[in-house]
Amino acid sequence: MSLLKLRRRPEPAVAMSERDRRVVWRTAALLLDYPATITMLDQVIAAVGELPEPVRTHLAEFCDHLRTTPQLDLAAHYVETFDMRRRASLHLTFYAYGDTRKRGMALLRFKHAYRHAGVELDDTELPDHLPVLLEFAATVDPIGGERLLGEHVPVIELLRLSLSDAGSPYAGVLAAVLATLAPPTTADRRKIAELAAQGPPEEEVGLDPFAIDPTMPDRSEGRR
Repeated sequence: MSLLKLRRRPEPAVAMSERDRRVVWRTAALLLDYPATITMLDQVIAAVGELPEPVRTHLAEFCDHLRTTPQLDLAAHYVETFDMRRRASLHLTFYAYGDTRKRGMALLRFKHAYRHAGVELDDTELPDHLPVLLEFAATVDPIGGERLLGEHVPVIELLRLSLSDAGSPYAGVLAAVLATLAPPTTADRRKIAELAAQGPPEEEVGLDPFAIDPTMPDRSEGRR
């Protein structure tokens, strides 16, 4: 990975309206989910066609990949890409904390943001799952969602680099998401290099603190 060659741009490379950014987030949330969302592909392609370049090309190319690849192959590639590789997880806090107690506290940051916006997640997914966050930013709270996305630019960029190195078409979807956010700062570049060098911690000690927050009324909620 050419991690240290990242350059800080004075402003985002793509000028987009608030509506366009929310369309990118909503589209990326669908495309980064399990490939069963192919049933909505025609609607996604229509929405992508109205976006500015280069996000339109990034997302359109991935839509072409969905359209021309057999469903079983799509599912197998998704599992191999995101479930079998530690450096390609869609769970944003995993890169810094792995499955450790510190990660449990980091997950609360997401859940508090969702709850503040009036959203209660079920137990089917952890709140740091990137498609969940993108859906939240697109349809519930664009300000709070963008804040969380911006805080995790180093992780999203590291994920994009990992996918690009693996030749995965999903890299283009991450590139489109990053185009909606402020570019990496010098501190972000250092963090990217640090995360890439260290990798996620391997000690598995559980996520209990995720459910032990004294500010939450239901302390049993959120156990995985």
